[in-house]
Amino acid sequence: MDDAGASLATTMSAMGAQAREGAMALRLADAATRTKAIRAMAEAIGSDAAVILAANARDMDAAKANGVTGPILDRLMLDEARLRSVAEAVAAIADIPDPLGQETARWTPPNGLDIARVRTPIGVIAIIYESRPNVTADAAALCVRSGNAAILRGGSECIHSNLAIHAAVAKGLEAAGLPASCVQAVRTPDRAAVGMILAGLDQAIDLIIPRGGKSLVARVQAEARAPVLGHLEGLCHTFIHAAADPVKAQAIAVNAKMRRVSVCGATETLLVDRAGAKELLPLVAQALSAAGCELRGDEEARTLFPMQAASDDDWTCEYLAPVIAVAVVDDVEGAAAHIARYGSGHTDCIVTEDAGAAERFVALVDSAIVLVNASTQFADGGEFGFGAEIGIATDKLHARGPVGAEQLTTFKYVVRGTGQTRP
Repeated sequence: MDDAGASLATTMSAMGAQAREGAMALRLADAATRTKAIRAMAEAIGSDAAVILAANARDMDAAKANGVTGPILDRLMLDEARLRSVAEAVAAIADIPDPLGQETARWTPPNGLDIARVRTPIGVIAIIYESRPNVTADAAALCVRSGNAAILRGGSECIHSNLAIHAAVAKGLEAAGLPASCVQAVRTPDRAAVGMILAGLDQAIDLIIPRGGKSLVARVQAEARAPVLGHLEGLCHTFIHAAADPVKAQAIAVNAKMRRVSVCGATETLLVDRAGAKELLPLVAQALSAAGCELRGDEEARTLFPMQAASDDDWTCEYLAPVIAVAVVDDVEGAAAHIARYGSGHTDCIVTEDAGAAERFVALVDSAIVLVNASTQFADGGEFGFGAEIGIATDKLHARGPVGAEQLTTFKYVVRGTGQTRP
């Protein structure tokens, strides 16, 4: 290891040790102190808006110079409205019920012991993410709300934005009397820092959360020495059942695809029930096309509406662009089979007025979020009432779906006795 590598290793190791200290400070802080810190973070983001937007403009200029376009550039960009939304999301986290100390169960077995299962922090959480500066604020606030110290490593393309937002976060912590070590940001774009985080920083890290593209998540899952909360790509589907209301079908499909194409909850594949395809597919396809969406369909879909031919790769492509794949399937079972074969277990929707079909779909589709008659773009922690989210977990353990403050806790059993000994 050269001198630069040794220096980075020393810095990262110290960050891990400091995070442990921050985790203890948060564990001991009461809910009111953590609430005060989060509110102060939101206020600082607002008061530092000019500095944060200037930093983001610097990142945007560099990204454009490096040829970055499309959804990545859109995710990176902050303007006054988006930054205001970031501050509002942080403020909303301050208002959600504090999860720590909550009893999720309590009972007394025949031995007379009083046993309670109580929510407690995980400890130190490392979040590795790409081109989303809002994650810096969301992750910081959610970790403080849940009593966890955070180590944040954003993408190099948004480093100036992230550090400017982190400076506001630090102000909030200081205003509440909490140490800066509660939330730390990696200040170097050196990718070696990611490897050191994945190695665990001398066992300082309790959980790693990757939020980014398929290659990032795959690397984290392959190399991490600490548990990983997976966030896979959003291969989301909207299924138009034969009993769908045509007006709802059009509105939901267009919103699910086109409201914002760069989010992980955007629908990437439209499935249409063969029994209603002649009527419904042209209506929905026309609405999508009119909204500026390119359609790529299977052979049967192309006989009902003019569109490009879909390749095998289209069924597994997270476009993050105004492009959608279209397939005709047989009823709920056919839709569920397609989703099971090609989906990522993220978010899938059925549009139908048949309650029985809706319940079959809910039972058959094993995704983190399953919707009935609602856009897949509701796959969002804020829309779930969580204030914000660190991501949508597609694993089945330890959390699934939007990861908010409650999902960033674990539990312990608190057992109180009156002198019992075991025979």
